[in-house]
Amino acid sequence: MKNFYITTAIDYVNGSPHLGHAYEKVLTDVIARFRRMMGDRVHFLTGVDEHGQKIQQSARKSGKPPQQFVDEVSEEFREMCRKLNISNDDFIRTTEPRHKKVVRDILQKLYDAGEIYKAEYKGFYSTRQEQFLQEKDRNPDGTWPEIFGEVTEITESNYFFRLQKYQDWLISYLNENDSFVFPRYRQKQVLEFLSEPLNDLCISRPKERLEWGIPLPFDENFVTYVWFDALLNYYSAVVDKPGVWPADFHVIGKDILVPPHAVYWPIMLRAAGLPPPKALLAHGWWSINGAKMSKSTGNFVEPIQFANTYGADALRYFLIREMSVGQDSDFSQQQFLARYNAELANNLGNLVNRTLNMTNRFGGGVIPAAEAPQDAERELQALWNKTRDEAISLCEGFQFHIGLERTFAFITATNGYIEKRAPWKLGKSTVPEDQALLRLSLATMAEALRCGVSLLQAVMPETTQKIYGVLGHTPGAVWKEELVWGDRLSGKKVAETAILFPRPQTEKK
Repeated sequence: MKNFYITTAIDYVNGSPHLGHAYEKVLTDVIARFRRMMGDRVHFLTGVDEHGQKIQQSARKSGKPPQQFVDEVSEEFREMCRKLNISNDDFIRTTEPRHKKVVRDILQKLYDAGEIYKAEYKGFYSTRQEQFLQEKDRNPDGTWPEIFGEVTEITESNYFFRLQKYQDWLISYLNENDSFVFPRYRQKQVLEFLSEPLNDLCISRPKERLEWGIPLPFDENFVTYVWFDALLNYYSAVVDKPGVWPADFHVIGKDILVPPHAVYWPIMLRAAGLPPPKALLAHGWWSINGAKMSKSTGNFVEPIQFANTYGADALRYFLIREMSVGQDSDFSQQQFLARYNAELANNLGNLVNRTLNMTNRFGGGVIPAAEAPQDAERELQALWNKTRDEAISLCEGFQFHIGLERTFAFITATNGYIEKRAPWKLGKSTVPEDQALLRLSLATMAEALRCGVSLLQAVMPETTQKIYGVLGHTPGAVWKEELVWGDRLSGKKVAETAILFPRPQTEKK
């Protein structure tokens, strides 16, 4: 077994989780589950970022102490992970002692090595992004982009990290490792950013302006810049786990690729004498009904509530099926219901209940042993072998949406096979050849269902287990063995029925 360490970005807890947070957790979970299924020893980290000026301001606005405020909001993110069946091995909070210790240790190490120095800064500051800005950050007309919110000019003494010193190293590293960022075209964006000289990074905030942060170990009058604190979570969570670091993938939104994760983070690690992560995966953004997500205008999806209405697996399926990893996508109730009804209820759900119904009607509720296959069965088995191999290859390249498309094409073909064999007609015949063909068709449709569902396990874990259960099947420990067409369902007692994708209450009249 090889180690596979994967992380999400840690979510900033100045607000409740939204669809973008849900997607990142589900995508990372699908990758983690797939790697476990492929035999890797996976460590999956997620968590929350709890320091910084926005947290301090939000806590004051709510009338609560910062720790109480972050405790309450952090629990919402934990609850989202539970509701969406996220299989994380760890959940880190940047207010935890284990994280603070690592941050202070690395800060001290860098300070002792001369990588951090004190200087006076005069310039522009974005409270919303908690970062200092440069003239090049302005719009062509001289205004500041909306993402920065209110920008003020300040003068103050602060501590700086020698970021510029490592610019040439990072450019060389990216040129030598052209798959460091997925999708690869985003790596070109990082190199474009690095075509301009870097400024050293201000990594402190004076306590008179910001108290809610990790104090610098060499000057307690300052706290650590939230990004310098937050990025270290990926390392602080596994510092006591030999063989886990470096991470195989950091899964992040495209908005925090440059400069935090693709510039600050590898340089911080290099300066601290630690290897950089193996790769970054930058995913796209979700719009809602063709427009930007906005809670104030009601153009918003609350993931926990949505999962309560339609089921966690249905939401997981839509998020992975609808978005090509790395691209943007749109979420609409209409498109969700179209996939829910056509693909989940009327295709997969229909196949499950047809299999159960006909096995109970014509096989006494027991899946028969397969007879020698004929052309129709050989054709379906060949399609399965092709589907399985393609789906695995697609998932290894993060093309989960196409993998799902191929899997559901096989499920559609299995429903087509049932129409062709028409077991409801064979069941009325007393001819021995028809009875043999009936047994063959019952065994084939059950085995095709079992095989097809095995490819859905990473995306729809709860549904997969339910379908295994109604087929009387207990999967083995080795997933790849489950992908081999066989007769392991022979003699299994099936359930009478299964309601997997009920019509939601909101849709009933």
